Amino acid sequence: MAVQAQLKICIIEDDIPIQRMYRYRLEKEGFAVRTADNGASGLQLIKSFAPDLILLDLRMPIMSGDEMLRLLRAESWASNIKVIVLTNISKSEAPPMLRFLSVSRYVVKAHTTPHQVTEIIREVLGL
Repeated sequence: MAVQAQLKICIIEDDIPIQRMYRYRLEKEGFAVRTADNGASGLQLIKSFAPDLILLDLRMPIMSGDEMLRLLRAESWASNIKVIVLTNISKSEAPPMLRFLSVSRYVVKAHTTPHQVTEIIREVLGL
């Protein structure tokens, strides 16, 4: 648990019940968690919080997740942040640019339980 307490996760998700559920679950696992409900505020949060991992929805108001990720990856300091896309857009319908933006995993919400998402996060972080 001590290792996880040092790891930081940003959840960028506009569906507040889903955002809260993952925040609660990940904090219970010992992660430091911060949230934002759109890509624009998510980008600002990531700059100030410097997370180890981002859980990112794609369809959001103000700025989409793929646009936020495109802007984030243009920053040299953000190149090592791991990103898990967590969306209800099938991989075949995903924006084509995602394949060039260093996404660690692509997860469809409707096909994955919260427990499975937590395991994917642990795997991506090497825990």
